[in-house]
This record gives sequence, structure tokens and C-alpha cells, in this order.
Amino acid sequence: MISTALLVLLVLFAALAIGMHVALALVLTAAVALYSAQPMMVGHIIANSLWSSLNSWELLALPMFIWMGEILYRSRLSADLFNGLAPWLNRLPGQLLHINVVGSAVFAAVSGSSAATSATIGRIALPQLKQRGYSEKLAIGSLAGAGTLGLLIPPSIILIVYGAATEQSIARLFVAGLIPGIVLALMLMLMLALLSTKAPSEPKLPTDWGARLRGLHLLAPTVALIVFVIGSIYAGLASPTEAAVVGVFCAHLLIWWQGELSRQVLIDALMGATKVSAMICFILAGAAVLTTAMGFTGIPLKLAAAIGQLDLSQLQLIAMLTVLFVIMGCLLDGISMVVLTTSVVIPMIQTAGIDLIWFGIYIVVVVEMAQITPPVGFNLFVLQSLTGRSILWIAGATIPFFLVLVMMVVLLALFPELVYWLPQQLFGS
Repeated sequence: MISTALLVLLVLFAALAIGMHVALALVLTAAVALYSAQPMMVGHIIANSLWSSLNSWELLALPMFIWMGEILYRSRLSADLFNGLAPWLNRLPGQLLHINVVGSAVFAAVSGSSAATSATIGRIALPQLKQRGYSEKLAIGSLAGAGTLGLLIPPSIILIVYGAATEQSIARLFVAGLIPGIVLALMLMLMLALLSTKAPSEPKLPTDWGARLRGLHLLAPTVALIVFVIGSIYAGLASPTEAAVVGVFCAHLLIWWQGELSRQVLIDALMGATKVSAMICFILAGAAVLTTAMGFTGIPLKLAAAIGQLDLSQLQLIAMLTVLFVIMGCLLDGISMVVLTTSVVIPMIQTAGIDLIWFGIYIVVVVEMAQITPPVGFNLFVLQSLTGRSILWIAGATIPFFLVLVMMVVLLALFPELVYWLPQQLFGS
């Protein structure tokens, strides 16, 4: 087992080191692993795994939610987030900096993408905050941290990927991620309030109740879309896939109602969703092949048995995996981390008696760390393109918010009810 495992790791890291696409690196590694175990069936196994991994009704929710986010990203609704939230937040310590967190949380509930959330809120908020004299380091750092909410607050693309990879209920995962997502947003706001040292001496925006009510009017279309899409899942009226399709229709309807629906917007949104969806599905297919190959080699079960013999407690196992995932986050994107480790980690988790729904929320929080760790941090790349700052400068600005994510992992480990309570209320035990 050791020689095969070393060979697999060597091939995988060599492929990634020479710049091979993650999906191709996964398929190549799987082919080498299969050849060592079943040399006569490599082509047949790869073909079957590729087809079965993508022939999934649940996976259809992935491109639909991405498409919905792309539509809203290109509409006036995204700009309305800033103007609608500002009158409600400029009395808090840190004032309008909190728009990064609250705006990201709201947009996360209609996009499901960390990169899309960071890009959209960044384009809206950063120029406004700079104009008002806020600390650039706090503005960029908080946006990088808050952008990760796109992975946790449903509908989360990474939860769809995890649910498809582990055959867990996507609806239950969505519900389980809601309370941790809200708690994480509040923790980010608390950290932002503690760090805020430079804010305008006088609010630039009116704070009377009339302005706040007008802000609610601007937020109403986006909030209505969130309630309609997510509420239909929670109420059991629609599956995540069905809700995603309806969400795309409603998003088109909203921008048509605002007079922003055009042929160019349709083409740009569809092409953007197609590119992102194809990339993710390609990685998923490659990871499915590697998962199958790992099954033939027997490495995951033997590794799980070996770790089981160490007699680690659940907390010790989680601590060990957290360190592993943080290190991997420096080299791989979040989706690749999830699909790459599923075949090895899930048998360990099941052997340790850890619930897979809880682990799904935990792994998303750890993947959020990967979004803001160099050199492969998608949120860092997004913000670099928006600000022109170096990756290392942006990474330094995100350190306090990275620590918030670490504290969130500790909270999940100590208080698993944060994950369990809402699904039990809606779906039962």
C-alpha cells in the first residue's frame, strides 16, 4: 500500500507542478493507480466513472445557481445592495465597512460562489469606501474574508459538490449551513468592529428612518428572490435543482422588470455560467475517476484502518485534518480539495463516527480558509484584479479574518448543535 500511495502522490504533485489542469492531473493519477491494481480494465473503468459522475440530476443545480448569480452580477440589483444596506450600517463601529460582510452574505444567498461574491461586492463597495476615507487594508481584508460566505450560506456550490461526491442530501446540507453561515458573518462583523480605527468623522449618508425604509425598497427584489428560492427548498416544495431552475427564471424576470434585460446580458451571463460550470464539472469528473481508482487500490480503507489503530479521538482527528486541509489550501482550490480528498477522508470520518452532514459544513469552513491563503487563493486573485495590490499584501490584510475562520472551526467542534439543530427541526432526526 505504501509504495502505491507514494506513486500516486508523486504523479499527482508532479502533474500539478508542471501546470497541468487539475482535472487532467486527477485522471492521469487515477490511470496510474488503476494500472497498478487492474491493468486490463483501465480504459473501461475511466469511461464508466466519467459518465456516471456527470449523469446526475442533483448536479444540475450547480450550473443553474451559477447562472443565476451571473445574471444578478450584471444587473442593477448588485449596486442596489450597497445603497440599500448603507443607511442601516453606518451607525455601527466600523460604519460602512460592514457592507462588505452583510452585502457578501446577501449576495452569497443568490450566487453560491465565493469568487462571484468577492468580485461583485468588491466592484460595488471598494470604490465607495475608498472615496469615504476608510482604511484600504481593512476594506480589502474584510472583503476577502466575507467573500468566503459564498461557500457556506446556501445555495452553496461547494455543498452541492460535496453532496454529490458523498451522496448526502443537498437540501439537508443547505439547511445545515444556514446557522453557521449567519454566525460566521456576525463573527466577521465583530472582528471588523474591533479592528476599525479609521472611519469618516461624519456619516456621508442620511440615517433617518426614511432613508432606511428607502434602503429596504432597494433590497426588496434581491431579498424576495432569496426567500423564494431558498424558502421553497426549506419548505419541501422544491428540490435544490428545481429551485435553482426557478431561480434562474425569476432572475431573468427581475432584470426584465428593471429594463436591463438585453441580448448582450443574456449572452454574457450564459457564457460566464458555462465556463465556470464546465471547469467545475471537469474537475468533478476527474475526481470521480480518482475516487474509483482509490477504491480499486484499497488505499482509503487501509489508511482509515491505520488511523483507526491510532485511537484518535474525534477532536484529535478533526485537528489533524484541519492542519492537512490548510496546507492543501496553499496549493489547490476549494473544489479540488473536496473532490480530491473525499475518497481518502470519508472512510476515516465514518470509522471515527463523525456525521457526514456535520463534516460537510466543517470542510466548507476549512475550504473557506483556502480561498484566502496564498499562493492559490481564488479570493486573493479576484481582489488582486480589482485593486492592483500584490497577493502577499492582500493575504496580509486577511490574516485577522483567517483567524475568525479558525475560531469558527473550533465553535463547530465544540458546539455541533450549530449544524444539527435546524435540519432536525425541518427534517427530523
